[in-house]
Amino acid sequence: MTWGIAMAKFVVVGAGLGGMSAAYELRETLGKGHDIVLVGVGESFGFTPSNPWLAVGWRKQDDITLPVGEHVGKHGIRYDSSGVAQIDAAGNAVVTGKGDRIDYDYLLICTGPKLAFEEVPGTGPHGGFTQSICTTPHAAQAWEAYQEFVKNPGPVVIGAVAGASCFGPAYEFAMIVDADLRKRKLRDKVPMTFVTSEPYIGHMGLGGVGDSKGLMESEMRQRHIHWVVNSKVTEVRDGEMTVLEHDAKGQPADTRTLPFKFSMLLPAFKGVDAVAAVEGLCNPRGFVIVDKQQRSPKYPKIFSAGVCVAIPPVEATPVPTGAPKTGFMIESMVTTIVKNIQAELKGEAANFEGTWNAVCLADMGDTGAAFVALPQIPPRNVTWTKIGKWVHLAKIGFEKYFLYKMRNGTSEPIYEKHILSLLGIERLKDVKRSS
Repeated sequence: MTWGIAMAKFVVVGAGLGGMSAAYELRETLGKGHDIVLVGVGESFGFTPSNPWLAVGWRKQDDITLPVGEHVGKHGIRYDSSGVAQIDAAGNAVVTGKGDRIDYDYLLICTGPKLAFEEVPGTGPHGGFTQSICTTPHAAQAWEAYQEFVKNPGPVVIGAVAGASCFGPAYEFAMIVDADLRKRKLRDKVPMTFVTSEPYIGHMGLGGVGDSKGLMESEMRQRHIHWVVNSKVTEVRDGEMTVLEHDAKGQPADTRTLPFKFSMLLPAFKGVDAVAAVEGLCNPRGFVIVDKQQRSPKYPKIFSAGVCVAIPPVEATPVPTGAPKTGFMIESMVTTIVKNIQAELKGEAANFEGTWNAVCLADMGDTGAAFVALPQIPPRNVTWTKIGKWVHLAKIGFEKYFLYKMRNGTSEPIYEKHILSLLGIERLKDVKRSS
């Protein structure tokens, strides 16, 4: 319903998990009549959490992708696949990659990150020697490399470089590769090493979640995966990498040379160029600075959600680690934005706040690990880690469920709301309302 709400023009930048959800939720919450333009890069949406499966051939690219324009168009949302070249924040407009200028009343920045492979020489799938699962095309390329690897297996190195913030997929991919190699009866030919900037296994950029340290260390021991923590990958060459270990005070200690025939390293993230270029919008890494309402303090018509949002590290670590933004946290941010815009258009107090709860389902091939931190930043009301086959099944269910949402244009089916509520997981904080 739009009764009593002024019509507005919206531009949503980014057609990933955050951007697609934001466009749909704007339409679902505000109703028809509002002009919504979604601007992304390329024609396809890829379900990022399934990339580890794609990289070992457990999924095909068509299984986890869908054409954006076709699906959002059914809900009266226009799609521009040329990306954003410039944001004119003072003039309330964006310039697309093909040169079109689109005015807005509200801009929602949900771009995701720029992958900073250039910060570690030799990393990355384009010109480097390591693979990536950060995007669906990257995971598809990793699958090509993996197929060649299993013909002549050898050492594997998986992990995350200094400054990385999304550690869950690295653990997930290491466990999935282990499980896949066992299925192929090749595991005995593949020494595996996990390299991370975390101070300990299971830190996750969250300072640990429940007994994540003990549980994840035990899981990796059982799978014969060695690990190197407090480390910086300083350089990658063809078939080997240099890893600099640090002590508890962050001082350089030992240098290792790790050989590999296949490697996947998650990079550090930065803000995308067009967003980072807006004066006063971002921090030095190019991430969007927002208040509790997900609004830019300098540009009140700009909101932001997802990986592109500036969040300080949960704690100082000897080697820099960032704070992750999980899928549920991103949806919490999106709902916060839409509810605040709805309130503002109705002339009410726009003071909704997201819970920023961290909920992560990490598949391990034949089992899985669930991490729940409510909220993400300590002190927390709830914090636990559980390992079991139910997580593996839950991850498969979540994949099918989220793709259903993206195909059908719904932001939160009623069963999702009730199931998560039973677990005490809410998108919004209980904030006193006043007009």
